[in-house]
Amino acid sequence: MKNYIAIDIGGTAIKYGLISSDGKVLERKSTPTGAELGGEHIRGKAMEIVANYLADAGYPPSSGKTDPPFAGICVSSTGMVDVRKGEIFYSGETVPDYTGTKFKPVFENAFGIPFEMENDVNCAGLAEYTSGAGQGSSSMLCLTVGTGIGGCAIIDGKVLHGATGSACEVGYMHMGDSDFQMLGSTGYMCQKVARRKGSAQEHWDGIRVFREADAGDEICREAIDEMCSVLGLGIANICYVLNPELVVLGGGIMAREAYLYPRIRAAIDRNLKPVIARHTVLKMAKYGNEAGMLGAYYHFRQIHGELY
Repeated sequence: MKNYIAIDIGGTAIKYGLISSDGKVLERKSTPTGAELGGEHIRGKAMEIVANYLADAGYPPSSGKTDPPFAGICVSSTGMVDVRKGEIFYSGETVPDYTGTKFKPVFENAFGIPFEMENDVNCAGLAEYTSGAGQGSSSMLCLTVGTGIGGCAIIDGKVLHGATGSACEVGYMHMGDSDFQMLGSTGYMCQKVARRKGSAQEHWDGIRVFREADAGDEICREAIDEMCSVLGLGIANICYVLNPELVVLGGGIMAREAYLYPRIRAAIDRNLKPVIARHTVLKMAKYGNEAGMLGAYYHFRQIHGELY
């Protein structure tokens, strides 16, 4: 069976590699996105990745070979993705000039290989649901917490896309005069610590905040507790709408499970009626940096079936 090329486009880095037909990540690489250069630049970098894999496999058009060496190109991307057209229909200011960038027709015309694309958080959720922390559940909410907050809902094995493909964009949920991803993100936690300590923001990241909290720093502990409270409130509000069997939390910060789990669990329980809370399981994500690539592969297989 042929392998798949998987590409995960993030605001900072493009992670890519090969995935076998039975879902094993065979190779992992990374390159800077250069997001500030816009959508055409990002698409060009992704196309270069595919072209290099094809060249390594001895499949330039001039070779005379007619059978592509890969079964598919599977892409996960930041931004709101039209999965049918394979294009970005909305992207925030962190990736300028990305809205409207077309992928599927450009890649398929250039390489003659089936191409599918999905939003990065939906891919992460699909990876967790299929073979990760959400395996075996009937309904799952997956949140990724980092610079912002992304959401994915999966019900009976299908990603909930909504009428226009923007379902579960929970980071934009209003909270007071702000929104969920501003108040509950790792990025905001770090900004808060820097402001309260009167130091430059670039001197603080999640790793340092937790390290200082472990050492007894009250400002860092307080900022983490406040983030957990916001996350618990936001998750509870989403659960009132979706009533998922399981909530899975991802993002690099969730590696601190022992510290975060009891605080977030307590915050959910404070804001969710007990009759719902006791039936809502909370887990930390199984997959880290591979989640987007793996989920893009699962998305492709859902569309094309086991023949691929």
